[in-house]
Amino acid sequence: MKLNEIRDNAGAHYRFKRIGRGIGSGKGKTSGRGGKGQTARSGVAINGFEGGQTPLHRRLPKRGFNNKIFQKDFKIVNLGRLQQALDAGKLTAEGPVNGAALVAAGVLNGTGDGVRLLAKGKLTAALTIEVAGASKAAIAAVEGAGGKVVLPKGKGEPTEAASA
Repeated sequence: MKLNEIRDNAGAHYRFKRIGRGIGSGKGKTSGRGGKGQTARSGVAINGFEGGQTPLHRRLPKRGFNNKIFQKDFKIVNLGRLQQALDAGKLTAEGPVNGAALVAAGVLNGTGDGVRLLAKGKLTAALTIEVAGASKAAIAAVEGAGGKVVLPKGKGEPTEAASA
């Protein structure tokens, strides 16, 4: 290969379209924007607009309940992921494992509204895990490995008085 043989890969370099440079260019006068009106201007925001006809999102009936903007954003951690972090030396079995420890170990990017523990995978180390919620299977697996799951007050097993 010689210096004079070096070329860009096919399609790698896209030549800029020179718009507004006369009728002969094919992109003159209106610069490819068509005639006048809203779409000829910058800042067009007409998603779902159907030319004055009632748009589809208004024609269709609305059903059900949606509370998405208020829902809690729990971050999920599986037992197998905890065991991976322990094996890699990112987590230690000493002291409680909470959201801050999981973020520091790189298991989670952030804690959101709390951490929820699920039972996918195996856990062999005895850990004390402080989370906002946990599945019954996850609690059983952690206790089976000799550890314990600490839940916030009022989130644990129902008491006798509450279930009666």
